[in-house]
Amino acid sequence: MWFFIGKGASGFSANSTAEEVTQGIDGSGLTAIVTGASSCIGAETARVLALRGVHVIMAVRNLSAGNEVKEKIIKEVSKARVDTMELDLSSIASVRKFASKFDSSGLPLNVLINNAGVMATPFMLSKDNIELQFATNHLGHFLLTHLLVENMKKTARETKREGRIVNVSSEEHRFAYREGIRFDRLNDEEGYSGRAAYGQSKLANILHANELARRLKEDGAEITANSLHPGTITTNLFRNLGVFEVVASRVNKYFCKNIPQGASTSCYLALHPQVKGISGEYFSDNNLAKPSSRAADTDLSRKLWDFSMDLI
Repeated sequence: MWFFIGKGASGFSANSTAEEVTQGIDGSGLTAIVTGASSCIGAETARVLALRGVHVIMAVRNLSAGNEVKEKIIKEVSKARVDTMELDLSSIASVRKFASKFDSSGLPLNVLINNAGVMATPFMLSKDNIELQFATNHLGHFLLTHLLVENMKKTARETKREGRIVNVSSEEHRFAYREGIRFDRLNDEEGYSGRAAYGQSKLANILHANELARRLKEDGAEITANSLHPGTITTNLFRNLGVFEVVASRVNKYFCKNIPQGASTSCYLALHPQVKGISGEYFSDNNLAKPSSRAADTDLSRKLWDFSMDLI
């Protein structure tokens, strides 16, 4: 059980909260985008970053829900700098519109947390005719990162502060389809599995971060890219799992992390000086972790990169 795991090399553990791992860190002068920031660990990530002085852009699909969270944060943290912007990651047009609007704002970008996601949905295609979980969890974030990375490079050069890209993956990446990424059968409804498709998208999150880290290093950019498992949290991601949602809500306090604990590794990777210069790694419980062998496959990460570029 996660609650029996002690502190790791970082000095933090599965029990650590987002506030605890960022205690004493001054994030003033930084600007961060957090996707999926209108609920659950995304909202907590936005709140804690704002608490540490970061200017937070909440990238949300539902502006009404996002503004409610924004007002709660400002009520708690009077000096918080928080803005909401609309973003539907399942739509290539929406991602491009968001990135264009952000660049037009003239804001710098130090931190990008690719957090939003859907889980174990019935088979559906996105507006761009791409399997929904792959489109939302991977491709939307891949495109968003691609469109914003030049801003991040410029910000890092001008401020002389390391930029950080954080992909929220999951241990479910170990339960992707047998072949890992179904390049030739991405939209195959007949062989579709909600859980395997989710695992595929989470595997893609790790592969994306790894290949991005390699390319950024090659370019000499002062930006790191890492991925993480937030832990098992009973969030609204479980809404498509039917009866499990009811069971999960009952065993939550015994077997799952709470939301402040679930948001901790994202905040740790975004702000903590311990991870300065560390890139292309996978984290869990605020410590380095080992992903599956497939997630560490450099040939697969390159193939996914090229495949994703073709799709966008």
